[in-house]
Amino acid sequence: MKIVYYIIILIAALVPGKHALHMFQQNRYELERYSAWIAENIEGGARRAAIPALIITAVAFSCMRLSVSHVLIFCTCIAGLLSVILILRERKATYIKPLVYSDRVKRQIIVMTILYLLIQFYLLYRFRRFNLWAMLALSYFGPWLLIYPMAMITAPVEKRVNEGFVNDAKRILKEHDDLIKIGITGSYGKTTTKNIMGAILSEQYNTLITPASYNTPMGITRTIREMMKPIHKVFVCEMGADHVGDITYLMNFVKPTIGAVTSIGPQHLSTFGSQENITREKMQMIECLPKDGFGVLNADNDLIREYPIQSKVETVTYGLHHEADYTAENITYSIHGMKFTVVNKDTRVEFETRLLGELNVLNILCAIAVARHLNISWETIQRGVKDMKQVEHRLEQRRINGRMFIDDAFNSNPSGAAMALDVLAMMPGKRVIVTPGMIELGDQQDSINRAFGASMKGKADEVILVGSRQTESIYEGLRLSGFDMDHVTTVDRVKEAFDLVYQITTGEDTILLENDLPDAFNR
Repeated sequence: MKIVYYIIILIAALVPGKHALHMFQQNRYELERYSAWIAENIEGGARRAAIPALIITAVAFSCMRLSVSHVLIFCTCIAGLLSVILILRERKATYIKPLVYSDRVKRQIIVMTILYLLIQFYLLYRFRRFNLWAMLALSYFGPWLLIYPMAMITAPVEKRVNEGFVNDAKRILKEHDDLIKIGITGSYGKTTTKNIMGAILSEQYNTLITPASYNTPMGITRTIREMMKPIHKVFVCEMGADHVGDITYLMNFVKPTIGAVTSIGPQHLSTFGSQENITREKMQMIECLPKDGFGVLNADNDLIREYPIQSKVETVTYGLHHEADYTAENITYSIHGMKFTVVNKDTRVEFETRLLGELNVLNILCAIAVARHLNISWETIQRGVKDMKQVEHRLEQRRINGRMFIDDAFNSNPSGAAMALDVLAMMPGKRVIVTPGMIELGDQQDSINRAFGASMKGKADEVILVGSRQTESIYEGLRLSGFDMDHVTTVDRVKEAFDLVYQITTGEDTILLENDLPDAFNR
């Protein structure tokens, strides 16, 4: 019976262990971020754990006078019931971003399993009736705490593994001595700009871009090791940062000769600590370029425009609302995309694209500046802009089940959200926005989301907020702006939001999907 109980409590730990690893992964395998997430969500977790905790405690005290064998039978039944409930619930669960079973996660599973087994063996060896209850409680609550020793144990291994991969990537880059390397960073806009730049440069050069949001050291390393071939002539590398020193590290790693900064804003304030740190770190993209390098800067961004660059590298600017080397005018929208005129000195060139929004015009201008520096003709650039595909989840027009969606679901930011609302305002029919709000904005998060809610008035007819707790500030902003609150609905899950969308819209309406938070932040 003892062995049966041991097997059952191992099974009971599978689902909590998976959940703990899932949240650790979504918090980028960083204990500091994971701890902050635990602190922020402990109230809800405590509520969910209250019933099983009370049951375990009540039954434990009721068994105080029973023999050890009877306690074992009770514990086995409860552990078995708990295991069945957890597994059945997990089979029905859906996730925005499921746990990815990478090699790293597999190593973490092994270490967590060993730690769990050692603790359970110790409790089993001691074998007193309350040790049985401790074993059961550990199966339910323990995995969340085991993340800490597991992370500390695996950290040296992960560091050695990562260093080996990075050194191999550096060797590959060194072998491509004629490769044109372009770095792109920004608080927002960098992924779209990278895709646009890749589309334009591919018209003339065999170009490799970092896929999706592979903008971390290991994402870039993986791109170089798995995708870079001798035929590639241009490498467009997106570089992300959420800590001081991240861009400096990546610049020393990749060593691009061309760099672009698309934007600087209050993104990742909670990890950077201040806006000054964000600005200084993003501008390392320009300051770390070689003396014969070339920098491209967004003149519409106040923090970029006013930053005193500490290098003599050549730079050009682009913008729509401030004086710049590359600008655009006569921007018009339709359900098919945009048309606009690019102005550079005395040159005026007409463009059309399937992309939407002023932000995408800015992104295109950035790519054009790099293309012209590489002596790509205007005709070739026009063709690249016209033929490029819409960027996934970034103001992407999609027709789903007869409804027109503007999918701007990737990592929303204040500037991008404002421009997305401007695009929605120009669309025909009923205008609906579905959003869970914005995160990682530090102590400015509530005020920014409140302003976001207020800005919806006159641009959206229906508002669907996902997650009652995280959208409180948006709701308040809507109310203070005078928005008709009869047309504001709050739901708990994305699925409920889509069910409602299909109830209140027709094929003539437009639905904006603004941001798509991972499960760790959807509440």
